[in-house]
Amino acid sequence: MRRTGLLLGMQLLLLVMACAEAAPGGRDDEAPVTVDMTVRQVSEHVYYVEGAPGPASGSNQGFVANAGFIVTGAGVVVFDALGSPALARLLLEKIHGITDEPVVRVVVSHYHADHIYGLQVFADLDAEILAPDGSDEYLESDQAVQRLEERRSTLAPWVNQNTRLVPPDQYLGEGTRFHLGDVEFIITLLGAAHSDGDLAMYVVPDRVLFSGDVVFNNLVPFLGDADTRHWLKVLARMDKEQLAALVPGHGAMVNDSHKAISFTRRYLKYLRKTMGAAVQGLVPFDEAYATVDWSGYDGLPAFSESNRRNAYQVYLSMEAEMLREKSSPAN
Repeated sequence: MRRTGLLLGMQLLLLVMACAEAAPGGRDDEAPVTVDMTVRQVSEHVYYVEGAPGPASGSNQGFVANAGFIVTGAGVVVFDALGSPALARLLLEKIHGITDEPVVRVVVSHYHADHIYGLQVFADLDAEILAPDGSDEYLESDQAVQRLEERRSTLAPWVNQNTRLVPPDQYLGEGTRFHLGDVEFIITLLGAAHSDGDLAMYVVPDRVLFSGDVVFNNLVPFLGDADTRHWLKVLARMDKEQLAALVPGHGAMVNDSHKAISFTRRYLKYLRKTMGAAVQGLVPFDEAYATVDWSGYDGLPAFSESNRRNAYQVYLSMEAEMLREKSSPAN
């Protein structure tokens, strides 16, 4: 009888564990992150956390992007949600260490994996999620499904089968402004620059801009399918703003916003200049890449992982630009 009772007890325990693992939103197979997440205060209302330079990996547990939060007196606004639910939970703990105000709104700069996998944590708190038009194109794409499956492998157990893609409550088709507590916010749509849809958020009383990934500070950007011609136009407009501080999508916050914007502009211009010359001269990509002087960038974080891919993307996009120009009626 004792042995039978022991076996029944073990079976019951296994059943409970299996149900917990299968439950929606269960966290039994998710390890807490152990990376350092230091909150830095930017201004009276504004705080941010800075991800590690370089691509997401097990060593950084996916913490490679920045996120920010604004304490308004009537609730917290979060900007971007980081690259895993575990990271978002740690961010929430950091927020609760500073204020007891609830998170009421999350503004998403764009839908790329390192900025969105934490959204489910805030959605479960009934925070309103805002994102730019174009985000739906990513959410409905095979790329989004494939990237999530890849991250479930490379960032396990922090990204796992319980991690899900969360659509926003509202897609913004135009810029907007809103007040919460003592703070006014201005959201500017940037169009398809770094991604299918980008936005920036300006915290008016503090004169702080969250740029998302249209600005990378002192590390090689990730281009993906970016429209670099439009991206440069966005940066030119942004560089005219008089800011107290700029929080980029990657890299350290800066008080001299022109410096960070100029870095990203120089890099994109250099890619377009060198790859554009190769396209015009009908030089094959491999030959062109091998002859370009990359000494201005090869010592920066993420160069080895991103630069060749970036150059190839620009090479192909400038081929397409050249073909469109040649086929336009004006020519």
